[in-house]
Amino acid sequence: MPALYLSHGAPPLADDPIWPGQLAAWSAELPRPSAILVVSAHWEDAPLTIGATTTVPLTYDFWGFPEHYYRVTYPAPGAPELAESVRKLVGGSVRDEPTRGLDHGVYVPLVEMFPAADVPVLQVSMPTLDPQRLHELGRRLAPLRDEGVLIVGSGFFTHNLRALQEVGGTDGRPPTWSAEFDAWGAEALAANDVDAVLDFAHTAPAARLAHPRTEHFAPLFVTLGASVDDGPGHTVVDGFWFGMAKRSVQFG
Repeated sequence: MPALYLSHGAPPLADDPIWPGQLAAWSAELPRPSAILVVSAHWEDAPLTIGATTTVPLTYDFWGFPEHYYRVTYPAPGAPELAESVRKLVGGSVRDEPTRGLDHGVYVPLVEMFPAADVPVLQVSMPTLDPQRLHELGRRLAPLRDEGVLIVGSGFFTHNLRALQEVGGTDGRPPTWSAEFDAWGAEALAANDVDAVLDFAHTAPAARLAHPRTEHFAPLFVTLGASVDDGPGHTVVDGFWFGMAKRSVQFG
């Protein structure tokens, strides 16, 4: 299976006139996965923690949105066998949180990509934001791809809510810092310059404006680790939403 990094956006991105169709077209080109393993920007917990392996209510981890965003459901099957494989591959201490449902970094894109909710889904936490450690986590998880598991890092390629104030709407011209970081990232990924991406805080322009915290870029490090032998990724979705880069990339 390929490995993906996707920019999932806030729940209203599902109302965008373009983005849902882009994700649907993307998934139509993928082999059907046996299961989906997701690391989302919205769950940091150490040690690595495994979410629900049965179908439980979603985690609506956002505030102040219209009521209909809290009525979205995505009753995908759990993936207990995948959870056991993760435990074996990761080794060491692994926790379980059996009541934690999928958060919006998981279900918002999967509603568009696999709307039937018939593929088992497992979410695991990010146990650290350290790029090298997340890259190593991805390497440990990489064998799951040979078993048909789709590994997904879900974040946002630039993520600074200041952009919401700088841009006049969803299609507004992105701030310079967001555009520069996105262009740098596109070039680094096309060149397969993994070292530069892992050291983005020192190699990327406007790194701390594009990511005041690292959590929305960090899932990319897991994807890079899981795709270490694949060479350069290719961009499937690009452009900006409220000034933030929604670049999404496939490896393999």
